[in-house]
Amino acid sequence: MQKKTLWTVSIVLGAAAFVAALYYNTMSYSAYRVEVCMEFNGQVNCRTALGASEEIALRAAVDNACATISSGMTDSMACSSKQPRSIKWLKGK
Repeated sequence: MQKKTLWTVSIVLGAAAFVAALYYNTMSYSAYRVEVCMEFNGQVNCRTALGASEEIALRAAVDNACATISSGMTDSMACSSKQPRSIKWLKGK
């Protein structure tokens, strides 16, 4: 009976450690939050993204905003290379 209890405690502690590590990693990636609006081919789209750095958050928001207003790889690259219509830092700056 004692082996079963030790096994259960080990599983609970392992699960708690996993959840704590997952929470820590998630929070470290959300240090910066930005909303970016992109304009391409007469359409405007705004997206919010999180990142561990300003550059990562900004790139993710630009790529996400361009994804719905561009068609295909060429348009997507053209949209992503344009200056954002607006940038609004929401957290971490």
